[in-house]
Amino acid sequence: MNRFLGLSVLALYAVSLSAQTPVRIWEGTKEKAKVELIPCIPSVGEAHTAVIICPGGSYFWLDRETEGTKVAEWLKRAGIAAFVLKYRTAGIAAFITHYRIASKGHQHPDMIRDIQRAIQLLRENAREYNINPERIGVMGFSAGGHLAMSSGVCFKTNFMAPLGIIPNVSLRPDFVAPVYPVVTLSDKRYVHKRSRRGLLGEWRKSNHKMRDSLSLEKQITVDCPPVFLMNCTDDPVVRYQNSVLLDSALTARRIPHKYIRYEKGGHGFGAAEDKSIPWEREFLDWLDTLF
Repeated sequence: MNRFLGLSVLALYAVSLSAQTPVRIWEGTKEKAKVELIPCIPSVGEAHTAVIICPGGSYFWLDRETEGTKVAEWLKRAGIAAFVLKYRTAGIAAFITHYRIASKGHQHPDMIRDIQRAIQLLRENAREYNINPERIGVMGFSAGGHLAMSSGVCFKTNFMAPLGIIPNVSLRPDFVAPVYPVVTLSDKRYVHKRSRRGLLGEWRKSNHKMRDSLSLEKQITVDCPPVFLMNCTDDPVVRYQNSVLLDSALTARRIPHKYIRYEKGGHGFGAAEDKSIPWEREFLDWLDTLF
């Protein structure tokens, strides 16, 4: 991206951010994907902590309400700037027809490229958003939890480099919050096969090197950001042992983190009001202690 184009794009973002309207994060770049970042920002207060929200959906679709809009509204009420990321997924057609056998469609690294771009734009435009550039985290649910945690372990690799985008800000989130997350892509006892297929496609889902490289329990390094981890033992979709594997890996690397596992609660509840799990309060308390 040349200097003039870069300045023009940032000017467009500044206008969009001030109005809190959806931002096309790839506008003005070589990437043609129509990915949106939806701001939900408190109207008053000093520079806010910011959270990018990654809804779940097995990397095939997005739960935009329960794990997106409702989460953003809750965070806004708590005085936190929230941004729902409508990242790329394989799509329902890919789930039904397996067309990615012959055509790439959306698959890794499209998703992590989207989250890295979102982190970049928030840091570069922190003043327009009225957010603290040193308090930007990523929260994700189910497959979105895998994406959120991936942003915390893969930040040293700039997945945008093939597009000619070299950020002058860090791509490392300041904290991550995977909620009932998909974690392993390689442990056959616990892997969520639908998410693995959604992320890797019809061919690479069987590639053991790819599986290992995106199995989060195998990728934790000593500079991983702090983690808030939560799930339920009775989760009928993503085996609870996914989070156990991640907790063990974080503990082994001495990464500051909090792991909460409820006995009952299931999966996919997000920030729904009709549940008895008080995880939102736990998260806010953890965030207070973190900063």
